[in-house]
Amino acid sequence: MSRLFLILGDQLHPDPHPLLVDFDPARDRLLMIEAAEESTHVWSHPARSALFLAAMRQRAAAFRQAGQPVIYLQLGTHPYASLAAALSSQISDARAVVMLEAGDYRVQEALLATCTAAGIALLIRPDPHFLCSLDDFNRWAGDKSSLRLEFFYRWQRQRHDILMDNGQPLGGQWNFDADNRQAFGRHGPGLLPPPLRFAPDSITCGALADVALHFPDHPGDTASFGWPVTPAQAEAALADFVTHRLPEFGRWQDAMWTGQAFLWHSLLSTALNLKLLDPRQVIAATLAAHAAGHVPLAAAEGFIRQILGWREFVRGIYWRQMPGLAQANQYAHQRRLPAWFWTGRTHAACLAATIGQTLQHGYAHHIQRLMITGNFALLAGLEPQQVADWYLAVYVDAVEWVELPNTAGMALNAWPGMTSKPYCASGAYINRMSDYCRGCCYRPKERSGEQACPFTTLYWDFLARHENRFRRNPRMALPLKNLQGFSAEERRLIDERARHLLDHLDDL
Repeated sequence: MSRLFLILGDQLHPDPHPLLVDFDPARDRLLMIEAAEESTHVWSHPARSALFLAAMRQRAAAFRQAGQPVIYLQLGTHPYASLAAALSSQISDARAVVMLEAGDYRVQEALLATCTAAGIALLIRPDPHFLCSLDDFNRWAGDKSSLRLEFFYRWQRQRHDILMDNGQPLGGQWNFDADNRQAFGRHGPGLLPPPLRFAPDSITCGALADVALHFPDHPGDTASFGWPVTPAQAEAALADFVTHRLPEFGRWQDAMWTGQAFLWHSLLSTALNLKLLDPRQVIAATLAAHAAGHVPLAAAEGFIRQILGWREFVRGIYWRQMPGLAQANQYAHQRRLPAWFWTGRTHAACLAATIGQTLQHGYAHHIQRLMITGNFALLAGLEPQQVADWYLAVYVDAVEWVELPNTAGMALNAWPGMTSKPYCASGAYINRMSDYCRGCCYRPKERSGEQACPFTTLYWDFLARHENRFRRNPRMALPLKNLQGFSAEERRLIDERARHLLDHLDDL
């Protein structure tokens, strides 16, 4: 044998697969591996495990149908717990192992160590899925000590000529936040267009059964599983979103509502992160819908910013900052994750709704992740590494390159290099952007006392604890001014309530 071509579970590009451009079926071998460790190194939601396994098996079936020989090590049919151990069993006669850039530093380092120990070259090729290569990102970042999405996004727009008009942003401005990110108001979202869901076929049912067999105690449910697991399904999901939900996406992208898990969101992150869907397809479909007058510019720009801007930005940060990013903890937070993060059984209505939805679907949209669970974890001082492991475990779209910067950098501000201030808020924000507070036993306007909203109490406590640090940040001037207007007695009562909450987090 000449070379062993390894395709990982998040590298399921449609044909022609970019790894196989020089694959010679007469001499080379193609390898795909299911390994239990990928579901156990964090306590993975069964839907997340099933999604990866189902999509991998669908891709292997497509390879075989196309006449491409593939060695497929299926869960339960081999004795190897880890990808590295399984790879080691296959490389004795290989001249080299060839792979695309992994989405997980841990995985890539383990595979590199395995090949090095065997004296076999590991050839890691750039992944053309992304619109910004890691080399290009590092050239853009240069020697900057802090990196900001806004500048990266503008650079991406300009160099790819997307939503541009003679060198200027289409519509005369770079973003349309004033038109986007509205709240529903008291009457809620109204009639919602349901997203396209896909009934599991025999291959996907087999993956679901194997997950139930091998990981029976993992938290979460698969009864509602309906994610796309093939490129054709991913393209159908894209078309459905553009037609039915993208026109209203921008306006309502930050809003939340009890019992409505999906709202106007795309639900395309799973397909994109598994590489079933190319971001160029997504951007092209969005631009075409806008050009046809079907999608307003504000909605098109808000969605393209997520694809062309944020998604590429966090990938660049991940590989630039690893492995240190995984240990970032600028506030030295050490509290353990409360048990209800795994059950959703808490009296706080917003947390119960968000975590309950997550356990049911393996999904919550970006504001639920950032301003409900992430905001709470920051304000309560939960250890960033435990929180990052939870996010990686419970979301079906979680691959570490996208999950860790969003958690450590954005939600927890544990690494301060990608935001100019911590994204923290009191219960007032949650009350404004959702209906969660209506039936909650806590009151968002109250800062102290037994009925005070934990977000409100802990928000002011967080500002007080880091008051000296935040004085150096002009973007924190207004909340600090408000804090300084509190009487000494009010601050004492906030501190007293915060200490009680933090000492009894499991009872929240």
